[in-house]
Amino acid sequence: MRKLFSGLLLGLISTTALAAPDNRAEAWWSHVRTLAGDAYEGRGTGKPGYDKAADYVIAQLQALGLQPAGTHGYKQPIAFTEQVILSQDSSASLTGAEGETALAVPADIIFSGGGGPVPPTVSAPLVFAGYGLHLPEVNHDDFAGLDIKGKMVVVVSGGPSTISGALKSHARSERAAWLAKQGALGLIQLVTPKQVEIPWDRRMGLASQPALFFRDQALRETAAPFLSAQFDPAKSALLFAGSGHDFTEIAAAADKSVPMPSFPLARRLDAKVAAKRADISSPNIIALMPGTDPALRKEYVVLSAHLDGYGVGTPIKGDAIYNGAIDNASGVASLLEIARTLRESKAKPRRSILFAFVTAEEKGLLGSTYFARRPTVPHKAMVADLNFDMALPIFPLTSVTPIGYDQSSLGKDAEAVSAQMNLPITPDPFPDRNVFIRSDQYSFIRTGIPALFFKYGFKADTPEAAVEKAWRANIYHSPRDDANQPVMPAESVKLNDYVAAVTLRVANAPGRPQWNGDSFFRRFVK
Repeated sequence: MRKLFSGLLLGLISTTALAAPDNRAEAWWSHVRTLAGDAYEGRGTGKPGYDKAADYVIAQLQALGLQPAGTHGYKQPIAFTEQVILSQDSSASLTGAEGETALAVPADIIFSGGGGPVPPTVSAPLVFAGYGLHLPEVNHDDFAGLDIKGKMVVVVSGGPSTISGALKSHARSERAAWLAKQGALGLIQLVTPKQVEIPWDRRMGLASQPALFFRDQALRETAAPFLSAQFDPAKSALLFAGSGHDFTEIAAAADKSVPMPSFPLARRLDAKVAAKRADISSPNIIALMPGTDPALRKEYVVLSAHLDGYGVGTPIKGDAIYNGAIDNASGVASLLEIARTLRESKAKPRRSILFAFVTAEEKGLLGSTYFARRPTVPHKAMVADLNFDMALPIFPLTSVTPIGYDQSSLGKDAEAVSAQMNLPITPDPFPDRNVFIRSDQYSFIRTGIPALFFKYGFKADTPEAAVEKAWRANIYHSPRDDANQPVMPAESVKLNDYVAAVTLRVANAPGRPQWNGDSFFRRFVK
């Protein structure tokens, strides 16, 4: 019966899809063009451009007849502290037996302003902790036997191939908080040259961007000041001087995902970190499509997408507006068009559907973290999160990668819709990229709610993989992510319909989604 019902629901969506495919693609692209326009100034969290984008989204939700579900109408305001690292007033050096090596900020080392107030100074020995993964549950701990109290801890990208990408990503996400509790003073993250996603010169450009942390200390990851930093891959060998180890051998091992040693380094870091801070506020936008079942309407399927972008930043070729068309005006547009599709198809979901347009994703998933921890509906009533972020409609959609599908029964829902729509599921081709924790679904997972994050499917070493890699290297988090880049709007309509069908399947199921029995993440259920 459920299979037949899901087929009928998919038929309703398909009827709407076939009615005017060009119009639906244009409607989606129109939202993207608007939100990625220069008038919105990149939708920086707490900035006028974001507020203008929020007003646009609210107007669309009102036109669709969705009910406000925030704390102030559609809005759920959040109090942040904005922290900007003043690189020109900061300094750093490495000291060892061979003397002192001055480091340029941000040319050699970039200090992060997220998480909480940065310490004004740090003077500490360095230790190398391999991949920096603390996973006693799978008998892996890169910190075992290493004295990290009072130290700056250096880690390298990657991880053992025997550990799942989701679990490695989770350990990286929890790493700073765990290290701070152990008494470490900070963390320096290295990326091997082969694993570089964004070129270092672009990372330097992003170093001047404002960072954010919660004004409410109870929501912060670390209680005391903790210094997080990135190091130029071309200069990373400096950290290993005198240690008896070479960064070239470390990088080669990391690229092969083989076991990695941990050991003290022969140098110490002395750093002065200058920063300025200001209090700001920015809202999530939450809307409700009520369910129709008298009992199940009190449960909620959440559809999420982040509305914020990088705002205005360091100019690249004279352009300082980081428009964020694909990242993530495209996801916002998809949520709006899924809402329209559900309305026009006259589908009647049994559970209620929440549309969550969250803020401060680019600052560390802060808006979704706030909503997941302090939701506007009872937390236990949220049964699933289905997340859109940078789906990349830059090649044809022939398969899907619903990140997290192997962790809960939502994977079976995705598989069922994949079979109906002839869109097979392709596993994540690059599990060490941390995709599992890099978007807003992870905020829900951390509070025990099963979730999926939808991406275009492709395999490694294919033309699609090459296109995706080039997009990340040249357009991602830059002013070039605007409405002038080549995009395939009709392919986005296909993915929107796929997610709408998954949404309805979850919303109409007799039981709520469940974590798989062997999923590490079921422990977060409250």
